[in-house]
Amino acid sequence: MEVNQYLSMFIDESKEHLQAINDNLLQLENQPDDIGIVHDIFRSAHTLKGMSATMGFEDLASLTHEMENVLDLVRNRKLQMEPLIFDCLFKSLDHLEMMVQDIIEGGTGKADVAPIVSALKSIVSGDYRKEVAATAEAVKTGASDDSRRLDEFQYSVLSQSIEAGNKVFFLEVKIRDDSVLKAARAYMVFDALEQNGEIVKSNPSVQDIEQEKFDKVFSVYMISRVDQPTLEQIIMNISEIESVNITPIDRQSLEEAKNDQRPAAPESQTEAAAELRTAKAQQGSSRQNAPVAGRTIRVDIERLDTLMNLFSELLIDRVRLEQLAGEIRRVDLTETVEHMARVSSEMQNVVLKLRMVPIESVFNRFPRMVRDLAKTLDKKVDLVITGAETELDRTVVDEIGDPLVHLLRNAVDHGIDPVADRIAAGKPETGTVHLRAFPSGNHVFIEIEDDGKGINREKVLATALKNGVIHADQADKMTDTEVYQLLFASGFSTADKISDISGRGVGLDVVKTKIESLGGQVSVESRPGLGTKFSVRLPLTLSIISAMLVKLGSEKYAIPLSSIVETAILRKERIRTVHGIRMMDFRNTIIPLLSLSELFECPSYSEADEEETEIVVIRKGEKIAALMVEEFIGQQEIVLKSLGKYLTNIFAISGATILGDGQVALIIDPNALIK
Repeated sequence: MEVNQYLSMFIDESKEHLQAINDNLLQLENQPDDIGIVHDIFRSAHTLKGMSATMGFEDLASLTHEMENVLDLVRNRKLQMEPLIFDCLFKSLDHLEMMVQDIIEGGTGKADVAPIVSALKSIVSGDYRKEVAATAEAVKTGASDDSRRLDEFQYSVLSQSIEAGNKVFFLEVKIRDDSVLKAARAYMVFDALEQNGEIVKSNPSVQDIEQEKFDKVFSVYMISRVDQPTLEQIIMNISEIESVNITPIDRQSLEEAKNDQRPAAPESQTEAAAELRTAKAQQGSSRQNAPVAGRTIRVDIERLDTLMNLFSELLIDRVRLEQLAGEIRRVDLTETVEHMARVSSEMQNVVLKLRMVPIESVFNRFPRMVRDLAKTLDKKVDLVITGAETELDRTVVDEIGDPLVHLLRNAVDHGIDPVADRIAAGKPETGTVHLRAFPSGNHVFIEIEDDGKGINREKVLATALKNGVIHADQADKMTDTEVYQLLFASGFSTADKISDISGRGVGLDVVKTKIESLGGQVSVESRPGLGTKFSVRLPLTLSIISAMLVKLGSEKYAIPLSSIVETAILRKERIRTVHGIRMMDFRNTIIPLLSLSELFECPSYSEADEEETEIVVIRKGEKIAALMVEEFIGQQEIVLKSLGKYLTNIFAISGATILGDGQVALIIDPNALIK
């Protein structure tokens, strides 16, 4: 049978079943006696097994078959769900997701599933506790090799560092056998590395190394400010270091490290394991039980992209026709063009809605991540998801995942208090993190709010002063909002102690950069002792936007309406000069005044010849500035076009658009103009 034609359908349905298994496992963890949920998981696993066997993916089929055996015992009440079994099922799910991802990337979907299959079989036979004990002993003696594996957060940090041209290395350091204070030697290595870069991951963890819970060897991933020979010399200058092996990390090796999901037997779960009850998991179960109406079809995303490109050309022609109709002034032509404009506007709404996807596809992966992170930190966390049905353009959804990972990890690690501290403060021992999404006008807001300890203003200021982010004379004048924005400074961290989760000086600056590249904004509010809320504002779509067209000499530019506060005409006598910078009065404050003709070096136009000038007031977060232009052309819906791979990193230009007369207008990035 020719199965290639069914591959796309297999991938889509496999992802749906894997997500259903994940959601239902999370819900079952909180309701272990609910056999109905077990039936739902069993059905998803059974369907996935049949599909995999039909397509010839034997490793997928064999693993889901063993999961079925375990679930069959549970649903027939011959086996009681417990933490060890949950961990094993979650690990099985990780392997299934890894194999499906391999198929998506053109692979064969093969993997070494023998160890995890063996673990599942041991659960069926009742021998799994012996295997758990053996695995724990192997980890204790250092036999388990997990040094190269990266989680999603670590991968995203290293990936963005490589894209930015930074040097990324994987180091394996061995301490001499005769070293008495191996933890002290390891600390000296960590200190030297921190002075020359940023450590993203260590194996064993920093805590285990401090307590000498490691053999003579440890490894780290780091972003380095020095080259490989210099780094090697720095480490070998530390006494009692036997050797260091440094491997440069590129895009390919980073992908391999992310996908290096080595199978393992289930690990024991501590008494302080986190309880995770999510509204999302409950929605997943009810959705799985609901009948499917069969009123939808699957469409390849490339076809939607082609449709969008064709409609973009149609939009350009529509604008040109409107211009021609205005010049010719024939009634019948004008009426026809107006009707065409109404129809194309409705068509535009339909095309844009076709590209809209629920942000649920991103939110789905967070309950599991928070569950695992809470276990690592010995915290109890309740993740509550609302508004997952909110829709965003597919382009935005594809890019927003990594920033939200950073913010959620920050909320669980920095925001939520340890259990003992929460009890002492009179709070429930289980902390709550709210993940919300809701539309507002042409934007979508995503909020991540925790009920933790809040942000310590004085600590942030002290760190900012120490790192030279601000000067001492600025500190006392800053509002709380301005202080909290310092958290987004590059390399800023208030962590008292470096860990594998945070405190490396990476994270929030990456969040801000990525969100602003999507045309969005991020802000933070906090109340000491009560919690912190990060708010992200994103545009609904990145394909077609409303913009103000302006003229500078013979050139035309487009400024996104989402960044414009207002437009006005300013007389020259109202312009002030402060320390060589042009300023103007605006709503009882003073804002900077920028000349676009000077910024973009437009030789055909100069403001000096005019007594008054048109201005566009733009906003970036709480900051406001004004741009001087020659003339307003008017508001227009424009199609965003990339400048291509040869024109990258152009200052204050985010792309281009083609106008109705065929002329190209550059699109101004207001975020880059306000610093």
